[in-house]
Amino acid sequence: MSEAGNSGPESLETGKAGAYRVLARKYRPSNFSALIGQEPMVRTLTNAFATGRIAQAWMLTGVRGVGKTTTARILARALNYKTATVDQPSVDLSTPGEHCQAIMEGRHVDVIEMDAASHTGIDDIRDIIDRVRYAPVSARYKVYIIDEVHMLSTQAFNGLLKTLEEPPPHVKFIFATTEIRKVPITVLSRCQRFDLRRIDAGALVAHLSSIAAKEGISVDDEALAMIARAAEGSARDSLSILD
Repeated sequence: MSEAGNSGPESLETGKAGAYRVLARKYRPSNFSALIGQEPMVRTLTNAFATGRIAQAWMLTGVRGVGKTTTARILARALNYKTATVDQPSVDLSTPGEHCQAIMEGRHVDVIEMDAASHTGIDDIRDIIDRVRYAPVSARYKVYIIDEVHMLSTQAFNGLLKTLEEPPPHVKFIFATTEIRKVPITVLSRCQRFDLRRIDAGALVAHLSSIAAKEGISVDDEALAMIARAAEGSARDSLSILD
């Protein structure tokens, strides 16, 4: 278990001077406005945050490369948003906050990321259950991001269920999965679900064209269209191919 944009290069990450970063990392979104093709989810979250009706747990579904982990980190950032003038959860992340960079880099002590594909058993969930009662170290919420949650064993799901039924007020859960049908309905019913959509080919072409221009690369429209088709709706895959 590890503890854990913009349309241009992400502003919250820094790298060694002169070091090359792959495009998928360099242009990884760090705020909701930079997420491509996920407008319904962003609208729903905006309304929830505005009315104070923030869920205790979320379930992000979608094919690989569609942005589930990135979205989870942006959501964790929004929950723990704090600047000199804002001290409450916010969907408007235009100004980097106190916790933002550490969260987006996956190194914030209060945002715990776990890959369920390699932590499938009840002992891994017991570790979470034992820790949830403790308050966050520095952030507003302790956020658990569990990727590929469908890989958990039945026993592990049962252990997690009680915590989801009676979660401490300082804890939020964000689950991600590529196989929603394998997640028990008892768990699903306690989460707000968002189905992250494959990105439309036209939107991907526009995105790739914008990035190519920023990088000073000349790519014809036909080539960009081929990349978009090959990526099958995945922004990450499209950038990997463009690289």
